[in-house]
Amino acid sequence: MAKQNTYDEKSIKILEGLEAVRKRPGMYIGSTDKRGMHHLVWEIVDNSIDEIINGYGDYIKIILHKDGSITVADNGRGVPIGLHESGKSTPEVIYTVLHAGGKFEESGYKVSGGLHGVGGSVVNALSTRMEVTIYRDGKISQITFKNGGEVDSPLKTIGESKKTGTIVRFLPDKEIFKNCNFSFTTISERMQESAFLLSNVTIEVIDEEDNLSAKYHYENGIVSFVEYMNEGKDTLNKVVHFTSTKNRIEVDVAMQYTTEYNEQMLSFVNNVKTGDGGSHEVGFKSGLTKAFNDYAKSNNILKKDASFDGNDLREGLTSVIHVKIPEDLLQFEGQTKGKLGTPEAKRTVEAVVYENLKFYLEENKEIALSILEKAEKSRAAREAARKARESVRKGTSKSNKERVLSEKLAKATGKDYINNELFLVEGDSAGGSAKSNRDREHQAILPLRGKVLNTEKASASDIENNAELRQIEYAIGAGLGETFDYRESNYGKVIIMTDADVDGSHIQVLLITFFYKFMRPLIEQGMLYIATPPLFSIETGTKGVKEYIATNEELESRKKTLKGNYKIQRFKGLGEMNGDELYETTMCKKNRRLIRVSLEDASLAEKRIHVLMGDEVAPRKAWINENVDFTLEDDFRK
Repeated sequence: MAKQNTYDEKSIKILEGLEAVRKRPGMYIGSTDKRGMHHLVWEIVDNSIDEIINGYGDYIKIILHKDGSITVADNGRGVPIGLHESGKSTPEVIYTVLHAGGKFEESGYKVSGGLHGVGGSVVNALSTRMEVTIYRDGKISQITFKNGGEVDSPLKTIGESKKTGTIVRFLPDKEIFKNCNFSFTTISERMQESAFLLSNVTIEVIDEEDNLSAKYHYENGIVSFVEYMNEGKDTLNKVVHFTSTKNRIEVDVAMQYTTEYNEQMLSFVNNVKTGDGGSHEVGFKSGLTKAFNDYAKSNNILKKDASFDGNDLREGLTSVIHVKIPEDLLQFEGQTKGKLGTPEAKRTVEAVVYENLKFYLEENKEIALSILEKAEKSRAAREAARKARESVRKGTSKSNKERVLSEKLAKATGKDYINNELFLVEGDSAGGSAKSNRDREHQAILPLRGKVLNTEKASASDIENNAELRQIEYAIGAGLGETFDYRESNYGKVIIMTDADVDGSHIQVLLITFFYKFMRPLIEQGMLYIATPPLFSIETGTKGVKEYIATNEELESRKKTLKGNYKIQRFKGLGEMNGDELYETTMCKKNRRLIRVSLEDASLAEKRIHVLMGDEVAPRKAWINENVDFTLEDDFRK
């Protein structure tokens, strides 16, 4: 992208005021929990990254301070410091007025991420203190704010310097972000990802409280990203990398095949992750499928009318797609930036991938044949698995092993698979209660005895030899690993239902690991859930009327409104509820609370499961200490 030389106070356009951010922060940052508070960091960092991807600056430093504030510094041009046409200083406009920024003016940014100019002002609105220091025009200028955007000290010159850049330090409002602290791990992981996308850019993260630091710099960009994602895996080829600009869209692609069956694809637009995919991912898949099929036909690997399915061709593929799209072409679907909608991106990415991959395959025949051989095995396995599932469903084939395994499963009687649910229940006692008090037409129950196998390093044969996991595979009926097809599942929802204690949480993690490693599409399609049984019941009045409370926070809030005599019971496990209670609170669709297990970041999920479920103790301990709050409080008396 060409550099734009005019970026001054005339580049800043005001579109509207700053009302309602503090009243409805979720509209701007998604939530007021830990994730929302970290979103404030991403907004300020995105402003620095916008400078870099437009050709200005190569360094970002983030500092977590002991007082809970955080600093983001860059060596870009520095925000304009002149007087704005509104009569205010330009930095005051940028950090107090929504939709005021260089992204709205043609002479500002040609390519940008962030919240389209609202980022700086939203962060200020949700902070008790913000300090902006600017190195520009030979000066060091500074402006400070307090109480969510109120100017504390107007813009003034505090020194001289030949450096350029912007330093923003802010303290999130603890009234809005209760019990939240910045996470060194979360920020470091996000910054490493950004460093992969920004070749030859250095990003440094420092935690003053715990004396931690990390520095990221990658000369090979997304090639290094793919290598990082495939660490410890057997690969079929060196990373294939190509970049090209067509139709004013810059396409950067890196890809590598592994011997595994799960596909990992990450996509980005202007350095912003598109977790829901979009037109650029569609273009990548189309270009890849066409290139391989054309190669297979021209080399007589396929018959004239035959072709490989895209899913089989992408088995074991790790890929990163990064496109840079000018603002006037950029379109996203929905309110978030999770899915790219730009139609031109599909055509451009498809053309770039097809042309480059076709050339690569012709020049690397041995690798091409090994990938196509893997695809052929995948296709044969899927077809064989499909026929086997059809035989089982029709009752024409059922092994003795499957008959034995099916004895524990209480099946749903209905044939509407999409609306049927499978509950994986901890313990035979709770499983028995669930079987007796369920919606028999739509709900199936499979009791689990003890903790299942840790499958982080397991093979398909390990699953076949494990009775508990084999039973889950048989109950779902959609295959395993490379043969798994979510469309063949006997259930639209698979629900993990365990005790609300440490052991129950461990079982949840073990099962999620199993589904992630061997039935990942179940998670990707939003079909895996965790049931949340209530932690408490409150019995009030002389007639013993019961109400159920889900969390400690809800209990404390409810206790403030209670009058007279009442009795609080803490449920230590599902077995402490009678069958009616279990159904009404945890299984009934009208009352229950389910948590959907989602996969937002494939590379991070892969690394996180390795840390939490792998053999190395030190990294697991470090992650738990930073991300899990422990308490000994367990007093439920009046």
